[in-house]
Amino acid sequence: MRPALSPCRAVAAVLAAGSLLLAAGCARAAGQNGPPGNGQSFVSGDSGVTVYPAGARPAVPSVSGTTLTGAELSLAAYRGHVVVLNFWGSWCTPCRAEAPALAALDRHFRPDGVRFLGVDIRDSTAAADAFRRNFGITYPSLSDPSDAIALGFRHTVPPAGTPTTLVIGRSGQIVARVVGEASYSDLARLIGKAGQPA
Repeated sequence: MRPALSPCRAVAAVLAAGSLLLAAGCARAAGQNGPPGNGQSFVSGDSGVTVYPAGARPAVPSVSGTTLTGAELSLAAYRGHVVVLNFWGSWCTPCRAEAPALAALDRHFRPDGVRFLGVDIRDSTAAADAFRRNFGITYPSLSDPSDAIALGFRHTVPPAGTPTTLVIGRSGQIVARVVGEASYSDLARLIGKAGQPA
């Protein structure tokens, strides 16, 4: 017969189990669960920057859909340009943190032919429109309420969390992926790398 746990050890065991459940609940990959209702969360994944070497860059899959303004748009229309593709949601705290940098980078690099495109996931059109107005984002975003566009990347470079930003070279190959909040300096460097010959 096993000896009974002391009251202190029993409480510690319960707290440890609760911590594991909480941690498991916070680590959700894109395409699994919807956003929490409090608007103060994000979908987590392994954060950081991945740069793909020339000769080993995955081709971007076919991406098309309806923008938040109701227009049809295909990523193929941007072929020949460096493209920054950002997966975001108005409910996502890091998305709000990075939005000013994305808007500023779009304005800075637009004269050089760089194109920005958002993919708004698991969001309402009204909330997404308010987000774009609030942060001065003028580039288009495809509406992806069911993660269909995000899941289209599952065999190449899937978005590992929200936000995820892909930098795509002129030939349609993915040069880099940023999981989590993207900084102005990191994205500016990656855009420069994408503009160089492969």
